[in-house]
Amino acid sequence: MKQAALRLWRLSQTPGGVKLIKYTTVSAISALTSIVILSVVYGALRLWSEVPSVLFSDILAAFPSYFLNRQWVWGKSGPSHLWREVLPFWVTSLTGIGFALVAASLARGFAQSHDLQHLARTVLVVGANIGAFAVVWLLKFMILNRLFRQIADAEIGVEAEA
Repeated sequence: MKQAALRLWRLSQTPGGVKLIKYTTVSAISALTSIVILSVVYGALRLWSEVPSVLFSDILAAFPSYFLNRQWVWGKSGPSHLWREVLPFWVTSLTGIGFALVAASLARGFAQSHDLQHLARTVLVVGANIGAFAVVWLLKFMILNRLFRQIADAEIGVEAEA
């Protein structure tokens, strides 16, 4: 346990480790944003069923995620590049949202087959949403980190490693 803590401490002192910590923080902010919105629109207000509620909450949470990741994690400013930044971000985000929609649909089916009350359904749907995004979290970091690093290297005239 002590060795693992020491390795984590050393990692947190590297540029890549700092970036990973920032990315994790943004992911936590995005997840909390999604959870709050989902809990309000599905749990409290009962505006829509599970799947549309998950879609709505995850799309709204993606906007602050994009801007926080771009500016704070990868240190980008100025206009966004459509093909190198915006499109890859939204493709990876929509992939995560797609997994979340499948998970919400499965949660709905489970809840219906077990005749769960609305509070239990809400907890199940929120948990399924979190689980789905956990699956794609690391993959998304690796893709976005590589893309933003290549853009930064191109801006300063350094050839990116293959």
